[in-house]
Amino acid sequence: MARIGVITLSDGRDYVHNGIAGFLGGTEDRLVAALAGAGHEVVRGSAPVSANTLATSVAREIEAADVDLTVLHYCVWAFPHFTMLAANALSGPLVLVANTDPVQPGLVGMLAAGGALDQVGRRHVRLWGDPADPELAAAIGTRARAAAAVAKLRGSTFGRIGGRPMGMNTAVANTDQWHRQFGVDVEEIDQWEIVRRAEAADPAEKRRAREWLERYATVRYDSVKLTPSLLERQIGAYLAMRSLIEEWHLDFTGIKGQPELTQHFATMDVAEAFLNDPYDWNGPKETHVCATEADMDGALTMQLMKHLAGTPVLFADVRHHHADRDIWDLCNSGQHATWFAARSDDPAENLARVTLHPEVFFFPAGGASVHHIAAPGQMTLARLTRLDGTYRLQLMLGEFENYDEATTSALEAQSTPEWPHAFARLDVTAETFLSRFGANHIHAVPGDRRAELRAVCELLGITLDEFTRGPRH
Repeated sequence: MARIGVITLSDGRDYVHNGIAGFLGGTEDRLVAALAGAGHEVVRGSAPVSANTLATSVAREIEAADVDLTVLHYCVWAFPHFTMLAANALSGPLVLVANTDPVQPGLVGMLAAGGALDQVGRRHVRLWGDPADPELAAAIGTRARAAAAVAKLRGSTFGRIGGRPMGMNTAVANTDQWHRQFGVDVEEIDQWEIVRRAEAADPAEKRRAREWLERYATVRYDSVKLTPSLLERQIGAYLAMRSLIEEWHLDFTGIKGQPELTQHFATMDVAEAFLNDPYDWNGPKETHVCATEADMDGALTMQLMKHLAGTPVLFADVRHHHADRDIWDLCNSGQHATWFAARSDDPAENLARVTLHPEVFFFPAGGASVHHIAAPGQMTLARLTRLDGTYRLQLMLGEFENYDEATTSALEAQSTPEWPHAFARLDVTAETFLSRFGANHIHAVPGDRRAELRAVCELLGITLDEFTRGPRH
């Protein structure tokens, strides 16, 4: 949830303000209670704004509280210049909220204030309704969660391990543009650090992790491409990444992998899966977004979606469209976090559906691929892509589906059965998707997060490119 500031604006005439003070306080109480009841942390202004000096001082208090979003609340006629002064002291996003009780002209106050902000180009959103209405609280919450997700990007660092993979231009972004638009720094780290640190990692922990995987997942050793020592090498790569993340204070990362590591060391599948998971053999942990093939825009998309959903984020290739079923096989060697197998808080339940297969011929260095079928359910799918250098968010709703064993095996066999799969029915035709989608990688989180992502686009000044077969919701 988010941290929301609330400032109530009032009439500047003393005799009017004194007569409506009780109404102001009661209405603000109801709005704050609704937001707190929705799980948000609310920071209230110390007093209703009834003078120009209060407009500035109360707004500065809210600014100092480091809120994600500020609600300017209108339940009476309010002098518009109070809003302008408050807005000057607030650097974050603004939502103007009007009470629709006809006893007082709150709508008039909001419209006058909003028009004044429009005149100076200060962006804001306007909402209205009963302050205790859960739908109003939900609409404010949507904006607040989007603002929090955007704010968390600013000042963060992406760790790019290796460079451009296999000529993949869509995996590489302009670091100046990232600084300017998202406030994200990029730390360049050589893949040799993974090799060096993996070999130096604690042998006892590598063994303990291997035994944990053998106990809870299915491990199919073949004595060639997947052996206990190769699996421990992959675990060592995970431990190497954990040490790099800690040492360089990396907020999210990506590993090039191909072709150097996959040909001469091991695949990064195990490392990427468990970095993105909310657990490992040591117990629960925070998820860490790590993108296969050092996909920068993919990782950035995932980081935003993680901040919104609070869950692991799927990373996959758009591998194949089964036209006879109108479903997509989202499949990629690498980092479907094992959490997606059952989406359970219990790692044993997820890992019971995971099989570690020997890597396929694309990867001569060997190691384990982390196979499972993503559990069914509604999903939001998205990807930041660039059109002529300008960012857009390509967004759609979908449904992950599961089938009987025979059907699943037949579908898997048409691509790479050793890799993880998510079978997705998307709210877009294949013709539209394949004609417009701007990358080979796509990302997903459970539930419908489109409203928050639309708000993210507004906050970042990004074009929204939403895919749907019918009217938008």
